[in-house]
Amino acid sequence: MTENAHHVASRRNPLLEAAQEEMIKFERKENEFRKKDRLERAAELRLPLDSINVH
Repeated sequence: MTENAHHVASRRNPLLEAAQEEMIKFERKENEFRKKDRLERAAELRLPLDSINVH
């Protein structure tokens, strides 16, 4: 790898890592939101989600 290519790659890696961390945070929040929403809708409909396997 040339010096210039190595410099570009070393600058890009922290950016990629930061983007991946943000995506992981977003996915966790989205999963929490969906779970909460599913439980709220089940409560409104009086569905027993505890006895049903939800994926």
